[in-house]
Amino acid sequence: MIPLRDTIRSRAFPVVTVALIAANILIFLHEASLSEVELQMLARTYGVVPARDLPALIYHPLSLGTYIPFLTAMFLHGGWFHVLGNMLYLWVFGDNVEDAMGRGRFLLFYLLAGFAGSLAHVLANPGTTVPTIGASGAVAGVLGAYFVSFPRSRVLSLVPIFFFITLVELPAVLFLFLWFAMQLLNGVASLAIPGQTVAWWAHIGGFLSGALLVKFFRR
Repeated sequence: MIPLRDTIRSRAFPVVTVALIAANILIFLHEASLSEVELQMLARTYGVVPARDLPALIYHPLSLGTYIPFLTAMFLHGGWFHVLGNMLYLWVFGDNVEDAMGRGRFLLFYLLAGFAGSLAHVLANPGTTVPTIGASGAVAGVLGAYFVSFPRSRVLSLVPIFFFITLVELPAVLFLFLWFAMQLLNGVASLAIPGQTVAWWAHIGGFLSGALLVKFFRR
């Protein structure tokens, strides 16, 4: 299911949501200009590497450098589909969550949800040396906050049915429940698959943290 828009209009222009989308797109355009070797080095340096970052969290929890990869990884993506998919979800659901929280609190919430998502991925895959990048954990936090805050909203979605694509307006709680259920099923399955390249547990951790943190960030 591909969300196109929801039925709740935000009261103010979503400045932070638009700024985050612009930042992610601009950084990805820079990534697109790099060679394959440079991209790999960028991901390894600024992405989250569980085998490197979990020991840093344990032994150097007060060092600022420990947390830098958790921040920078949120603004890197592995391809056009990756970045555009994340930004579409952020655009559809982020404006209302920003409206409910206010700009400053929404930005802090977004970053905390992204950190929680990456932390969940690190804990689920402590020995992997594969770097993880993407805004998926932070965006999943926005989805979790939306799930709790706007249960009566509806989402206009593109739904592929065999060879046809149809437009369906679904209750937001159903759309997001199905989304989360898919992440959870894939996350559990990924535990038995070493070298999994999709950070399912970042999605799960981000969504759950967003659903829990929203009550402290709403105005």
